[in-house]
Amino acid sequence: MNDATFLIRGGIVLPLEGRRISHDPGSVLVVDGAIAAVGTVDEVEAHPAAAAAPVVDAANHVVIPGMQNAHLHSGLLRGTAESLALFDWLENYVDPAHRALTPEIAKAASYMAYTECLQGGTTSVLDMWRFMEGSAEAATDIGIRATLAPYTADRYDYFESLESNRRLLETHRTAADGRVRAWVGLEHMLYCSAEMFREAALLAEEFDTGIHTHSSETVWEVSESLRLFGRRPIEEFYNRGILGESTVVAHCVWLDDREVELMARTGTAATHCPCSNMKLASGPARVGHYRSSGMTVGLGTDGEKENNNLDMLGEMKFASLLAKVSTLDPTAADPWDILDMATRAGAAALGLDDVTGTLEVGKAADIVMVDIGGLHFVPVMHGRHFNAPAHLVFTASARDVSDVWVQGRHLVQDTEVTSVDVAAVAAAAQAAAEELFERREAFKGNPAGPLW
Repeated sequence: MNDATFLIRGGIVLPLEGRRISHDPGSVLVVDGAIAAVGTVDEVEAHPAAAAAPVVDAANHVVIPGMQNAHLHSGLLRGTAESLALFDWLENYVDPAHRALTPEIAKAASYMAYTECLQGGTTSVLDMWRFMEGSAEAATDIGIRATLAPYTADRYDYFESLESNRRLLETHRTAADGRVRAWVGLEHMLYCSAEMFREAALLAEEFDTGIHTHSSETVWEVSESLRLFGRRPIEEFYNRGILGESTVVAHCVWLDDREVELMARTGTAATHCPCSNMKLASGPARVGHYRSSGMTVGLGTDGEKENNNLDMLGEMKFASLLAKVSTLDPTAADPWDILDMATRAGAAALGLDDVTGTLEVGKAADIVMVDIGGLHFVPVMHGRHFNAPAHLVFTASARDVSDVWVQGRHLVQDTEVTSVDVAAVAAAAQAAAEELFERREAFKGNPAGPLW
C-alpha cells in the first residue's frame, strides 16, 4: 500500500456516472491512485484491498467526483470593473490589462486561480490565459488538472499568436504525467481573422489536440457576425472549419436551432457560464434545449473578473436558477442534471471522460468530500426524502469542501491545501495585481485599435 491507497468510508456517495443513483451510506476504495471499488459500505469492504487501506471517515459528508471547470480565465481584476457592458468592459478595462501583462504577473494569477479552484472542489480546469508556461508550472505545483488554451488573436498585437501557441504545444502538449495539457486557443471571432481560424484548425490537427474559443455571448455579437459574414457565429465557425469533437465553445447564449443542430451533429461541446452571463447581462442560454438536442454542455465559472469567485458549487445553483427563471419552468435544471454538467459532461467536453468526471472503477481518484454537517444543511434526509443532490446544488458552496484528491493525492485535507502555501500564493497575487494596475495606467484612455 502507498499514500494513494485509502478507503473513503461511510459517506453519501454520488457516482454521477449518468444514472441517478446513490450509496447512502457508501464507500470508495482507491488503490494506487485509481478507483478500485464504489458502492455500499459492505460491498466496498468485501474488496480484497479494503482491509489494509487507511480509512477516511466520510460521515456527514457527500462524496462526489472532482468538478470540471470547463471555462476559466486566470486573472487579477476581481471587483475592479463592475456594472459595465461586455465590449465596453473589454475595451476599457480588460484589454489594457492584457497590454500591461507580464509573464511573472500572469503566472501569479494562475497560481491564485488554480489554488482557489482546488480548495473549492474543482479538480480540472480549462483555462484561457497568456504566457501559459507559467500556468503549466502553477498547475504542476498545485496538483490540479489543467487544459491550457492561450488567448490568441491576429487583429490585435497584445494577445498570443499561433506561433506562441505552437511553442506551448511543443513543450506542454502533455505534461505532469498527463495532468497538464495544451490546446489551441482562439480569443473571439471578432478578434481573429478567418484565416487564423483555419490555421488554428490545422495546428490542432497537427498536434492532435483540442480547440477552445468564445461565441454567441451577446445579441450584438450575433448581429455583427450577420453583418460582416452573412452567417451566425456558429455557422461561421463551421465555415472556418473549427467545429468538431475536440472543440469547446464558451457561452453559446444566443444559438438558434440551426446552430444547435450543427453543434450536436459535429460533436462540438459548449460551456455554460451562468454567473458571467448574468453579471454582464449577456442573457440566458437555452441549456435544457441544448442538452436534449444532443449537445454536450459543461459548466464553467468564466474568470474572476466576470464572476468574482471560482466556486463551482455556487455556479451550479445559479445554473439551475437561471434556467428556471428564464423558462418560467420550476422543473427545469433539476439538481441531478446540474451535477452532471459540473462533473461527467464537463469531463466529456474536455475529452477526459475516460479518466475523470465520475466515480467508477478504473478511473483516476479525483474525488471531493463536501461537509454537510453545518446548520445550513439541516435537515439531511435519507430514503424516500433523500435530498443530498439538492443540498449540493442549492445549499453548498466552496467553503463546505473539506477534502480533495487528484489522482489519489490528498491535495485538500480538512479544508487546508496541502500542496502549496495558500498565504504565499495570495501575497504573490496581491503584489502582482498592484504591479499590473500600475502598469495598466499607461494604456487606459489610449485604446489600441485593430491592426486591420
